[in-house]
Amino acid sequence: MTETEGKFDFAIDRGGTFTDVFARLPDGRERVLKLLSHDPQNYKDAPTEGIRRVLEEETGQAFPREQPVETSLIGWIRMGTTVATNALLERQGERTALLVTKGFKDLLHIGTQARPKLFDLEVAVPDVLYEEVIEVDERVVLRQDGCQLPRKEPKRIVTGSTGDSLEVWRELDMQRVEDDLRGVLSRGIHSLAVLLLHSYTWSAHEKAVGSLARRLGFTQVSLSSEVMPMVRAVPRGYTVCADAYLTPKIRQYLKGFTSGFRGGLEGVSVLFMQSDGGLTPMEQFCGSRAVLSGPAGGVVGYAITSYSQTENKPVIGFDMGGTSTDVSRYAGHYEHVFEATTAGVTLQAPQLDINTVAAGGGSRLFFRSGMFVVGPESAGAHPGPACYRKGGPLTVTDANLALGRLLPSFFPRIFGPGEDEPLSSEETMEHFQQLTREINHFLSTNQSQSSANGSAHSNNSKVMSGKSEMSMEEVAMGFIRVANEAMCRPIRALTQAKGHDTSQHVLACFGGAGGQHACAIAQALGMKTVFIHKYSGVLSAYGLALADVVEEVQEPCSLQYNPRSFSELDHRVEQLTQRCTETLRDRGFSSSQITTEVFLHLRYEKTDCALMVTATGYPGNSRSCKSGDFRSAFTKRYLQEFGFTIPDRPIMVDDIRVRGSGKSGIKSVTNTKMGSGILKATTITKCYFEDGYLDTSVYLWEELTCDQNIPGPAIIIDKNSTILVEPSCVAHLTEGGDVCIAVGSDPHCLLGTELNTVQLSIFSHRFMSIAEQMGRVLQRTSISTNIKERLDFSCAVFGPDGGLVSNAPHIPVHLGAMQETVQYQIKSIGSIIKEGDVILSNHPCAGGSHLPDLTVITPVFRRGVSGPVFFVASRGHHADIGGITPGSMPPHSTSLQQEGAVFTSFKLVTAGVFQEEAVTEALMAPAQYPDCSGTRNLHDNLSDLRAQVAANQRGSTLVGELIDSYGLAVVQAYMGYIQSNAELAVRDMLKEFARCRRQQTGSLEVEAEDFMDDGTPIRLRVQINEHEGSAVFDFTGTGTEVWGNCNAPRAITFSALIYCLRCMVGQDIPLNQGCLTPIKVIIPSGSILQPSQNAAVVGGNVLTSQRVVDVIFRAFEVCAASQGCMNNVTFGSEGSGYYETVAGGAGAGPGWTGRSGVHSHMTNTRITDPEILEKRYPVVLEHFSLRPGSGGAGEYRGGDGVIRKLLFRNKVVLSVLTERRSTRPYGLHGGGCGASGLNQLHRADGRVLNLGAKTTVSLEPGDMFCLYTPGGGGYGEEDKQTAGRLLKKRRRFNDNFSERGSVFEYRMAQEGV
Repeated sequence: MTETEGKFDFAIDRGGTFTDVFARLPDGRERVLKLLSHDPQNYKDAPTEGIRRVLEEETGQAFPREQPVETSLIGWIRMGTTVATNALLERQGERTALLVTKGFKDLLHIGTQARPKLFDLEVAVPDVLYEEVIEVDERVVLRQDGCQLPRKEPKRIVTGSTGDSLEVWRELDMQRVEDDLRGVLSRGIHSLAVLLLHSYTWSAHEKAVGSLARRLGFTQVSLSSEVMPMVRAVPRGYTVCADAYLTPKIRQYLKGFTSGFRGGLEGVSVLFMQSDGGLTPMEQFCGSRAVLSGPAGGVVGYAITSYSQTENKPVIGFDMGGTSTDVSRYAGHYEHVFEATTAGVTLQAPQLDINTVAAGGGSRLFFRSGMFVVGPESAGAHPGPACYRKGGPLTVTDANLALGRLLPSFFPRIFGPGEDEPLSSEETMEHFQQLTREINHFLSTNQSQSSANGSAHSNNSKVMSGKSEMSMEEVAMGFIRVANEAMCRPIRALTQAKGHDTSQHVLACFGGAGGQHACAIAQALGMKTVFIHKYSGVLSAYGLALADVVEEVQEPCSLQYNPRSFSELDHRVEQLTQRCTETLRDRGFSSSQITTEVFLHLRYEKTDCALMVTATGYPGNSRSCKSGDFRSAFTKRYLQEFGFTIPDRPIMVDDIRVRGSGKSGIKSVTNTKMGSGILKATTITKCYFEDGYLDTSVYLWEELTCDQNIPGPAIIIDKNSTILVEPSCVAHLTEGGDVCIAVGSDPHCLLGTELNTVQLSIFSHRFMSIAEQMGRVLQRTSISTNIKERLDFSCAVFGPDGGLVSNAPHIPVHLGAMQETVQYQIKSIGSIIKEGDVILSNHPCAGGSHLPDLTVITPVFRRGVSGPVFFVASRGHHADIGGITPGSMPPHSTSLQQEGAVFTSFKLVTAGVFQEEAVTEALMAPAQYPDCSGTRNLHDNLSDLRAQVAANQRGSTLVGELIDSYGLAVVQAYMGYIQSNAELAVRDMLKEFARCRRQQTGSLEVEAEDFMDDGTPIRLRVQINEHEGSAVFDFTGTGTEVWGNCNAPRAITFSALIYCLRCMVGQDIPLNQGCLTPIKVIIPSGSILQPSQNAAVVGGNVLTSQRVVDVIFRAFEVCAASQGCMNNVTFGSEGSGYYETVAGGAGAGPGWTGRSGVHSHMTNTRITDPEILEKRYPVVLEHFSLRPGSGGAGEYRGGDGVIRKLLFRNKVVLSVLTERRSTRPYGLHGGGCGASGLNQLHRADGRVLNLGAKTTVSLEPGDMFCLYTPGGGGYGEEDKQTAGRLLKKRRRFNDNFSERGSVFEYRMAQEGV
């Protein structure tokens, strides 16, 4: 690429609110400029206006706005833009049609079948991107060795790009496709996305459709095999739809942008930033690679500037904006993810791992049930914070202003309705005074109530006995501390998830709002250095100037990584490298400017944890590929991230990727500014800190020199940002003109046991962070698919009485259940638990849910205290622990012994020694029972149990560190306050319900009943005390224990109850034992909800739990019933086994239609992608779609269930464990019932059989299992005038904010279990 000496070069980041411009001038000087992205009264396009202003001001020539800009003076233009992101968030893309394999028209609606928010009964999910679907009657399937299907010879056998052989079962009917496409065109849709199954490896059918569509006149045709040829149809489908939906919008924007220049920018190099951190020519910029175009520039900016300046210490990027904060990591190479969700759309494309969290300058401030809450709601750009003078709410920005950390006199006068006024301290203060009065009223009122009630409910009295009054400054400071802690959690998760020590990083701060928080966040995380680049306010634009042009090529693969495949891998790598290099040469780069890097997407066989691995630093040898020793690189990284390797397991290559870079980034000019050594403040102001108001020196960045130290407290101001140097920190200017802050320790850890409502919120975050970090250790060190990949586990912290303090992440059926297990151990063996002991339990009478869920409990001791001061525990689902069937989930068990190994109070570790021999004997013990086996996977059991012990040890260490910081009395006091806070929220909800109920009916009693398919009733009567906000949940009248496995241990009812209470509270609250403090539960002994010790329970966990939820919601009239079933399907043979649960319809509610094809309530399991299912198991998925009309009728219809048809290629044993096959999900307030489910078997000989709700059956090749899942109930009486039409309230989808990044994906995966 040629140099552009003597010309103007521009790097521009067009954000949602502001557009940042970095310009390199012909004489080598640099300029930065910030302007509004939307200002239609003054200019059409912000980037064009920015270029025009710089040219006009620097040349002295007139460049009239109404005329195209002269381009002869422009060398190059580089841009990052949020055009694609905004179109995705706002659903303002191109009208698009989806063409998909027949039988899968609803595949992308169903997606993973998991709901995005666990406690959101509406199941608010963004709309799909396509407007119409065309089903194409074509089918290609992978060939399988040993397939026994009695089919005629396939029409064609073809070879895919992965080397796999495929059978073409149905060819394309091109005439039918043409007719369908013409119909779509006639309806004004000109953008087409094409998704055919297995096209990632064999794309001929997609290419034929693409050629036809282009010939017919579609202006945008996106083929999944071209956009991202990776296995897994659902994310590939989302990606191709995003490409078809967004690319026309990008083209439309580019056309408008180029029209603002003479000659349409012909002859000028125009590059756009892609999501992967590389630049690409304007004409190659497409929708699926554009979603992170804006924030990617910032990552490149801090990576190049901060990493090189900090002795190669790893760096955390901290970009705090108005609505949210972006967090990322750089340690010498960019960290990419290859599948991430933005605005509800999962994109399968290389993307920088940028984690977005809901805490920004515009995040709103709330005081709820005694707790300070920041976000996720945002004030946005309009109306903005209260200080913007447009009637906005209190935000983090207002808190900084109230504390004196923002100085209005240094801000431009751009606020108010006329955008000509300064920031308003007065409006901020008025709002804070009002909020302070509300907080003080709450504190004084509840303190007096506490005194009046005495010990009536002692837990509640604890939360009310804190400080009776707070100052306005203390309130504002409290919100700042809570916001800081909210931003610390994702940083801890991002680093510790991959085995890194958070404190050993540098915090690189940029963005408009981050400088006010950087020192405090670094202190909280133990970091010693904060680095703020001189262009931190426009670092995303500056990063564009530093970035390289990138060309990536990737193709799927199905080879083992071993010597037999090295020549094939080398050949394919060479081909891809050549393609990359030739493309970059065509773009003007010489060979000396081009570098390439080879990646292999590797995983151990029979696992899903694939890592994209580079062999940089691992040169090739005689035992590796020519391009590097990928085995060594893979095993080292696997060991670092997961804590172990699997030496004897083959390594599979899923994809081959080559990333080519054309070096084109500028080198920044360093202007060292030396001074006299005398530091002069521009002014001195009063800022509020923990010690009250302190004199704080204010400096202008441009006046600082690099030989001066700036001790805190101080404020450093430039045009685009404000930096707060905390009292214990010292700042100095580097030779490059950047600010580097040495961070001192926070001296303010002294805290009493009396309640501080600010610390209540912070301790809530800290306890939750401990549970989250335990989960990360468990996931890293476990070995089984269930725990490591499906994330079927929970970790929790408990008080000395066994009461739950924090539980993360939330698997509904685990909520509250572990508390019963810990408390059982305290009662039964509490006196003999010693330091160094670890307990293992799974028995239903000891708080277990079902036997495969093994709970490991570790007591936390403290020197000088006789008993445990806390407990930590982890519960993981083990794939097999013996019993009558593989998987330990038999559909027809009648006793507990048939379901596997049983542990009541088993000492897994004694005095620090893991009891391998004893636990092995116990895991093999089920073999003594008729037709039963011991565990079928002892190695994984032992490995996962060790991982659970390690996770608990991490939790114990973190609890110890918290006690070291604050003292045992303080930590235990706040444990109680957090539990009391949850209690208060539940009491408030019950009081409000009781008030409304009394006004409507005069009664404070509600009741409901529902039935299992065998006729067993589940009855509930609830009596509410309006004064106390308490309730008695009485299940008297519930049916007896059943002969079968639908018996539900007592802990299951408590889990269902906590889930329902959290849904009804309707806001984030700590999920702990406090939720149940206002609740008394009566469950008759010997009933299905409290069966005898040896009753079979596996169905109770997955089926009866759903009916308990149905009954509770029916009693409170919350919403209509959802499908009420998990639809458990298992099949397998001696060689392998497979288990899935399948979605159905969600119930409708007041103001919303039920979501179709989604899991509800006590499960949220993701379903296996169709292509993975067919690749790994002897099955063909013939059909997977919604079940039209199965949702109940009503003013708001219930969601539809799904239809799923599995054709078996070999002999297998099929087991189904389901409910709602004879009963129907109820409607509410006149709404109709949802359809019941149906399990059918279509034999190869033509017979059709109804399998019933629960059965095990042997299948022959050619048999097909057809599953029809229940729909949800309707809500409200159906209006005869609207009958037949779908009345649908537009679904909300968090208008203000959308999380993303690997930390978010992990939490979604955890909640999707």
